[in-house]
Amino acid sequence: MAAGTNLRTYFEGQWHEGNVPVMKAGDHGAWLGSTVFDGARFVDDIAPDLDKHLERVNRSAEALMITPTVSVEEMMDIVWEGLKLYPAGTPVYIRPMYWGIDSGALGILPSPDATGFSICLEEIPIAAPDASTTLTTTRFRRPVLESAVVNAKAGSLYPNNARMIAEAKSKGYGNALVADALGNVAESASANVFMVQDGEVFTPIANGTFLAGITRARHIANLRTDGVTVHETVLSFDDFRAADEVFLSGNMHKVTPVTEFDGTNYQVGPVTKRVRALYWDWAQSDPAARR
Repeated sequence: MAAGTNLRTYFEGQWHEGNVPVMKAGDHGAWLGSTVFDGARFVDDIAPDLDKHLERVNRSAEALMITPTVSVEEMMDIVWEGLKLYPAGTPVYIRPMYWGIDSGALGILPSPDATGFSICLEEIPIAAPDASTTLTTTRFRRPVLESAVVNAKAGSLYPNNARMIAEAKSKGYGNALVADALGNVAESASANVFMVQDGEVFTPIANGTFLAGITRARHIANLRTDGVTVHETVLSFDDFRAADEVFLSGNMHKVTPVTEFDGTNYQVGPVTKRVRALYWDWAQSDPAARR
């Protein structure tokens, strides 16, 4: 079942209505997991940082040793063509995808000569400003490059995230605050994480165990332009327990306030609200977000 409704799928050179089949049972991606994707957003008739998400899906394909076959410029044209199929104002999740088709050495290495490609558009509302979540710890950790393809937005990474979320849900929480291999905070199970203390903003430094997101980078740039001090640094779980505010940063909902971490409660404070306002002010003013 799809995450959203009102799907449109671009496959084999044209747009189709609905959640159409795109992968065959013998495709490398179907049985050996060589799938990558990215996600961008179309909200209020703008698509912030769309080019950066499309650039990253091509980098992700290369990291998984499958050959990206569509340029960013071509994908931009395809996406905007598909978005015109929706009524004005429809909130859409934009998901370009690649997967391996043929197998190479030992049947394990994906062939560089055959890559599947599609784009899926789904109508998914963006969360209301007052929507929040809660966090707990999890025994599962983020892997390192030596054991997983953490430099790609790869489908094969997500079963580990699913274990984290399932554990958090079983404890009555909405999400998990996740450690890296050394036990320092990396991110949540579904998004990057920030904390606020004494008016300054802190976020885990990108150390190769998690994707330092496009929206994360945009928040950091916006805050610094606004005069807020932002630290990218090593953070512990105790640092988060001492925080004044905590929020998640991801493409799907941009800013998600956190109201509790394992019994430590937070207000949805002024910095979290400011981050959201800064993001949408920037997005609405960016001519590249429109066509």
